[in-house]
Amino acid sequence: MNYALKRTTTAVIAGLLALSLAACGSGGAKSNNTAQDGNNSGGAKGDKVTIELAISKSSQDSAFIQQDILDEFEKQTNIKVNLQLIPAEQTTTVLQTKLAVEETPDIIQYNLASATTDLNLERNFEILDDEPWASRILNKDVLSAYGHIYSFHVSQDTGMQGVVYNKDIFDELGLSIPKNFEEFLAVCEKIKASGVTPVFMPYKDNWAANIWPAAAFANFVAKSDPTFFDDLNSNKKKWSDIPEFQTFLQQQYDVYKQGYTNADVLSDSYDMAVGKFLNKEVAMMFMGDWLIEGVLKQDPNMRLGVFPIPSEEDASLGASPLGGQLFIPKKAKHLAEAKEFLNFLGSKEIAQKIVDSKGYVSNLNDVTTPELPDYKQEIVDNYITPKKTVLTTDAYMLVDRSELYRLLQDQFAGGLTPEEVLKAWDEKFSQLMADKEIPGF
Repeated sequence: MNYALKRTTTAVIAGLLALSLAACGSGGAKSNNTAQDGNNSGGAKGDKVTIELAISKSSQDSAFIQQDILDEFEKQTNIKVNLQLIPAEQTTTVLQTKLAVEETPDIIQYNLASATTDLNLERNFEILDDEPWASRILNKDVLSAYGHIYSFHVSQDTGMQGVVYNKDIFDELGLSIPKNFEEFLAVCEKIKASGVTPVFMPYKDNWAANIWPAAAFANFVAKSDPTFFDDLNSNKKKWSDIPEFQTFLQQQYDVYKQGYTNADVLSDSYDMAVGKFLNKEVAMMFMGDWLIEGVLKQDPNMRLGVFPIPSEEDASLGASPLGGQLFIPKKAKHLAEAKEFLNFLGSKEIAQKIVDSKGYVSNLNDVTTPELPDYKQEIVDNYITPKKTVLTTDAYMLVDRSELYRLLQDQFAGGLTPEEVLKAWDEKFSQLMADKEIPGF
């Protein structure tokens, strides 16, 4: 494999399949947290320093920006963290611009796989191999690319992508988890007959239209064409070369055309999803398990789960790369203070607080994994432990995917067939790969 994310994606698979529910050991290396030890660079001995942390508005529930944690950091170090909240649809463009004109925030929250393609990871961000917390990391691969740690997180848990569903509705209607597309349509028909919308599609946010194909394509490739992404990223194959990809795009569109979704798929947005589930207006949604967390925050009694995208018989559950990591730009104005913030978050006390509050699978050897929520335990038992997960296509993409999302959105506007979507993406993909000077393009 000759493309940039080989190390990341291969290792994330290993990390996913090796997740353990046992408490993380406490015999690891001692933390060198500078904030706790008092050896901070911007601490109470000097003038107050303010560092800037840029984060998408869609990530305002991030554990790293909880106000009590920011307040404690400021109290200990005399360093204030100011948040730059960026509109979700503008996040990539805004950050690209800031990095280009050297108006860089001190810290950025982003996704590692996306950072390699969108933000030029190697050129723009600090290598964090030698930071005090790095020696205590259990699974360094989920934070690494190009053989180095570039990002920070206290969790090694990745988001799982499939069909989020309401278990109570399934139980009330006597429904079982569908194993293929025909069974899925039958489930939709029974739900619709009960007066509930079977599937919520919030495709005003065009990235949401990629949840189905990202898992379906990856599942097919893993089982039927395991060298596809190698060939794709060396220009030996194209997206449109795989007939099944057209089938999977047509499947998602058929769910809509057969009347099993909300009517206004191109007007309804992701921020409506939690309310739709809370009100039991919908039974299912093609989404990641992070949606379940959002619903349970407002109603812990709701019984939700997730099953694989039923594009093929007995498909694997999609596993997205670990998201929401913190990065430090090389040209950060307060480089030392930014690193100190990561040291603070990685300290045993603070990391344990974050892991406990979010139900994370700990990635630090002296921080204990808490009892997991039922839905997450179910994912581990039914999919991770028996090795029924597959990394989604996002993990293998070396270029910006926003044009693909727009093309998927265009299909639902009635403007493109699945074949036209894939051929148009082939053209754009080749152009983007050539622009990045990827060999073969």
